[in-house]
Parts: sequence; structure tokens; C-alpha cells
Amino acid sequence: MDEALLRSLTPSVIAILVRRGADFAAAEDAVQEALLEAVRAWPASPSTGASPGRSPGRSGGEGPVRDPKGWLVAVAWRRFLDAARADTARRRREELVDREPGPGPAATTDDTLRLYFLCAHPSLTPSSAVALTLRAVGGLTTRQIARAYLVPEATMAQRISRAKRTVSGVRFDRPGDVATVLRVLYLVFNEGYSGDVDLAAEAIRLTRQLAAMTDHPEAAGLLALMLLHHARRASRTAPDGSLVPLAEQDRGRWDTGLIAEGVEILQAALARDRLGEFQAQAAIAALHADAPTAGETDWVQIVEWYDELVRLTGSPVVRLNRAVAVGEADGPRAGLAALAALDDSLPRRAAVAAYLHERDGDLASAARLYAEAAGKAPNLAERDYLTRQAARLNARLRH
Repeated sequence: MDEALLRSLTPSVIAILVRRGADFAAAEDAVQEALLEAVRAWPASPSTGASPGRSPGRSGGEGPVRDPKGWLVAVAWRRFLDAARADTARRRREELVDREPGPGPAATTDDTLRLYFLCAHPSLTPSSAVALTLRAVGGLTTRQIARAYLVPEATMAQRISRAKRTVSGVRFDRPGDVATVLRVLYLVFNEGYSGDVDLAAEAIRLTRQLAAMTDHPEAAGLLALMLLHHARRASRTAPDGSLVPLAEQDRGRWDTGLIAEGVEILQAALARDRLGEFQAQAAIAALHADAPTAGETDWVQIVEWYDELVRLTGSPVVRLNRAVAVGEADGPRAGLAALAALDDSLPRRAAVAAYLHERDGDLASAARLYAEAAGKAPNLAERDYLTRQAARLNARLRH
């Protein structure tokens, strides 16, 4: 049984059931039952070989599955119909029995993007839309989503359940807001890029589709941003898994093809003169990618782009990143002055303060702040990196 294959097929199978008439919650339940059946029935490599006589929905592992997606669709649809027949309060669904498809391969069209739009339905709040999509399409667990939102797992479970109830019965004739879909895609990409769940490639694939089907310039901006970040992926960690900061990365390992594609897409988006936050972020990433060495980075222009981002978003996180850029462009004390206006509770503020204090020569304050930041780090790799920085400075202070 190929778990990666099951994970990749799940979103499109849910979307197919919803398109056929199942409400969202019922579709997800039926697909989960089909997945359990697949675990019991499928051999080790379901995507290879052929077994023309195998009947979808019957266990026994009598041979490989010719069409895994079609198998899941058939079994999930039958599970849905069984549940519909048993639920007398939903008798109208009995009419769907006559619409059960005959045997044959599933459609090759990609319904996953349509599922994104359903999860970004206007009736949902943006936070609920993101959470539901990360759960239904991204495949993240409720615990992972709760950690991203910094809320208890039970709270997130309730939020996702309410979102499912809200979109139950909603059809694809009312697509969600493009801006919400873009935020969802970016969160999925970042979750994959962190290494916790590898969804970066899927997020890029779906964003390509979205950019191709809409004239929204921010779709192109997000695609450019993803490509420029993804181009550096191989250099972000050392062989032992430890974090390598941007300034210390081996730029020879950056994917120049992805960089060139990202820059080309960004330039076309900027030429339309409809600037948005993803385009501005991509412009900053492009400036980093354009520098042959960290020392040759055009920090002055990066500060200007951060000024645009602050104007567009007002985000404290953007202001935090701007403080770093100001520290590089105008010196660490200018960066610390920009940082002083930000709340102490802002995530990663202590890490930024530590870096700027070290550059300013205040090693004692920097060591203390690195240790403080390590205690608040959102993942193990970042915590280990910050702990090493604190230890390095403490060793210097002792000698």
C-alpha cells in the first residue's frame, strides 16, 4: 500500500464526490472509509501492474490496481450512497443512486484546485477557509494546523468541524475568493518548505494552474515567490539537518532555472502595475537571488520594497523583517531603532534583536536574546540553530 499515492489522490477524490452531489462532510467521511478499505485491500505497489478483473470495493488483495484513483472514487461513492440510503432524514439523496457511474478509469481532470475554491467559499471566514483547506486538501493533521495558529488542538477541531458544516451542500457554482485561495496556497507551501510536511511541490503545481486560469496579478506574484524560495531549498539545511541561514548558504546550489522563471513571471506581473503583497515579497526574494554573494545584496532597494509591503499590509511581521533590512542597509543601530517600535511578544523578535545586537558589538545582550529566542522557536531546527548561536557567543565572552 503506497501511502504517498493515497495522500496525493485524496483531495481530487473528495472533489469528485462533491461535484457529483455529496456534501463536503459526507464526501470526506466516505473517502476516509475508502482509504481504510485501500489499506486493507491494496498490495504493496498499487500503481503498478494490471488486474482487469478486480472489482472496486472488494478486499482480498488479489492483485495490483490498474486505476487507483478510479478505485477510490468507486468505493467512496458506494460508501456515500450506502450512508445516504440509511439516513431517512436525507431521502432526497436516494435519487443519486441512479447516477452511479459505470466501471472504467476515473476522469483525468484535476479537481483538486476546485476543492481549494470550495474551501475558500465566501461563507467562510478566511481563517476557517485556510484551516479547512489545510485539512481537506493539504492533508495536514488538526494538531499541525493548531500549532500553526497557536491555538489548542480542540479549538482547531471545532473550527474545522464548523467549516465543514458551513460548506455542506455548497456547489462549485460559487467559487471562493481568489485572495483567500492564494493565502491558503502560500500557507501550504510554507508548511511544506519547513520540512514538517512536504507540500511545497504540490502548492507550486496548484498555483501554476491558478495563475493560468485567472488574470489576477497576485496569482503570478505568488507563483514567482514560491519558485524563488524553492530555488534555494537544497541549500537551506546542512547534511546533518541543521538550519543554514540565507547569508551562509552555498549559492552554487541554488536552482538557476527556477530563479530565472520566477524573475520572468514577476516582471510580467509588475508590468501590469497592480502591485500586491506577493509581488512585493517576490521582488525582495529576487533581489536576494540576484546577489552573487551575501555581501553584494542590494539592501537599500530591499528596504524600499519592505516599505511598500508595510503600506500594503501593515503587518508587524513585515515590520520585523524590515528592521533586519534597515540594519543591513543603514547599520545595526538603525535596525534596533526600527525594532524598538515593535511589540516584545512578536514571534522571532528576540532572534532579530540578538542578531542586531551582535552586529553592534553587544555580545552579552545578543547571547541572552539568542537563548530567549531558542526557547520560543517554532521548530526543532530553528531552536537548535539559535541555541548554537547563544553557545558560540557565550564561549567568546568567557575567553
